[in-house]
Amino acid sequence: MTARRVAFFTDSFHEVNGVALTSREFVRFARGRALPMLSVHAGPVNKISREGAVTTFEFRRGPVRWNFEHDLAIDFLFLRHRQRLRAALADFQPDLVHITGPSDSGILGAVLAHEIGVPLVASWHTNLHEFGARRLSPLLGLLPQRARTHAARWFETTSLDQCMRFYRLAKLVFAPNAELVELLAQRTGRPAFLMSRGIDTELFSPTHRTRLDRDFVIGYVGRLSPEKSVRQLAEIELSLIQAGLSNYRFLIVGHGSEHSWLSRVMQRATLPGVLRGEDLARAYASMDTFVFPSSTDTFGNVVLEALASGVPALVTRRGGPKYLVSPGVNGEIAGDAQEFARVILEWSRDPERLAQMRINARQSAERFSWDSVWEDVYRCYEVCFPGDNGSGHPSRAREEATRQPKENSLAAFSFKISGRTSSRMAMLAKSAIQRSGVISG
Repeated sequence: MTARRVAFFTDSFHEVNGVALTSREFVRFARGRALPMLSVHAGPVNKISREGAVTTFEFRRGPVRWNFEHDLAIDFLFLRHRQRLRAALADFQPDLVHITGPSDSGILGAVLAHEIGVPLVASWHTNLHEFGARRLSPLLGLLPQRARTHAARWFETTSLDQCMRFYRLAKLVFAPNAELVELLAQRTGRPAFLMSRGIDTELFSPTHRTRLDRDFVIGYVGRLSPEKSVRQLAEIELSLIQAGLSNYRFLIVGHGSEHSWLSRVMQRATLPGVLRGEDLARAYASMDTFVFPSSTDTFGNVVLEALASGVPALVTRRGGPKYLVSPGVNGEIAGDAQEFARVILEWSRDPERLAQMRINARQSAERFSWDSVWEDVYRCYEVCFPGDNGSGHPSRAREEATRQPKENSLAAFSFKISGRTSSRMAMLAKSAIQRSGVISG
């Protein structure tokens, strides 16, 4: 494995979500293996710090931003960080830039990779087109249902097209499940590889189970928001009540815009908010089944955490989590709330079968290793360096490029991403570069 110098620009790092978890694990791996990395992400303050081989560049998002979740945002004035980042890259001398999506951080990474002339690598983490469509539909409440559906589908298709255009900027792309790997390969024309996920099997373990009551606990962990389809949990509960199940309760861990609705509507549910560390591990281990109604997740870190805790998982037929479940072995794949409820009823009435599935769930998670994931990623990086001797040292030309910005480089980048050659866009891009040098962080 060649120790490439990686500048890693991630959408999310400190937050509680799958992208942040994956990003933290990537940085942890680089630090543990003494692999040179520049980790770039948003944080509470502007700062640069170093620990071992890892340099961290944190930028503070300003007030001119879009908050699309309580802990997730995009800074519309992100270009003001460009000059400081340019200097940090000049000091670090990366072999490549790796981004996690078209966010403020990801766009900065793509622009700077173009400017300094190093390969851009992009990993797909979130189905933004589906995410946006789920958020858009409720905002069109005054329109007829048919019009809302048509608008949401148009938005989803258009958003996917734009995402693919952005990912075509990369020389190499990664995705967390087989369907997305194939889709990215077809739509971008770039080499596409699987980038799976790992699990801490010591933290997430059945040994944390301490419950003594006889309730059948149905669990969910994740963001409580529309794109996660969490209102299906209430539909599942209604079906269970109608079927006569009484010794049950829901344990719903997380926070988001649907928290108050779930608290108000569900009859037997505990919603403790966001949990971390051992508190989260104990919550998983106390569950009898894990229900994940989302059809937009690309992998499902929380599903893997549940399986490692010895909890069989119920997932949908769409999205990445289905690749973690072997039906009838460590969980089940269902189509709608009624089917979810039917499986839960079966499991609640067959403790011997459920006990075996708990064992199977744990065993199925033990094969996932973060170290193996990142070792594969570094091996795939070599696609960007055909014929290279693997020295990992930047050439003199690249060193000069990082020191001296290309004239109108952001304008050229704008042409590349949009496919247009409008002189007006060039003027706007050049103006943005000039402004970014004087806007304070």
